[in-house]
Amino acid sequence: MLLKHKHSLSLRLSHWLNVPIILMLVWSGILIYWAYPAYISMPAWAVEKFNLHHRLAEGMGWHFTLMWALIANGIFFVIYSFVSGHWRALVPTSRDLKNFIPFILSDLRISKRKFPETDEYNPAQKVAYTGALIMGFGAVITGFAIFKPVLLGWLTALCGGYQTARFLHFAMMIGLVLFLIVHLIQVGRSGWATFQSMISGYEHEQD
Repeated sequence: MLLKHKHSLSLRLSHWLNVPIILMLVWSGILIYWAYPAYISMPAWAVEKFNLHHRLAEGMGWHFTLMWALIANGIFFVIYSFVSGHWRALVPTSRDLKNFIPFILSDLRISKRKFPETDEYNPAQKVAYTGALIMGFGAVITGFAIFKPVLLGWLTALCGGYQTARFLHFAMMIGLVLFLIVHLIQVGRSGWATFQSMISGYEHEQD
């Protein structure tokens, strides 16, 4: 049994930092959303039990602090990807886009087509990871657009107006949450070795 280096420390740090940052952004965003009573679609007892009233300032404080953490981590990852050349393995090619649906059908056992095993990302991973980066960027842009619609009026207009920017911001958030859920399911399917390699940076390889 040999140990094979798979993930660098920089990649693992940026990967794991995203998890609490995104989850807390979702939590604080919900506090902001539910600060307006008309948006709380929960029973009165649940609202009281979880203390969802009058937490706008708390939600905004956390949300805008974590926003800068997400931006900093995103900038770090982009710089690392270009300096290390990691982007070449991550960004989908035209062939990956062509094989995206067929690979998913094969992975779900709907199609009998087989794809060769590879040490790099498969077509579905490339599209999903790149899509997550785009959604993260979009969430930041639309977040600024609805946070400062007067000061950054040009950005709000570029996003289609305040209401459209707000809708897109929620759509990006939902997309990122769904990505996290699917990502965790896929890691679970891959087994302990995949999870362990993202912690230690190494995976076991047969002699």
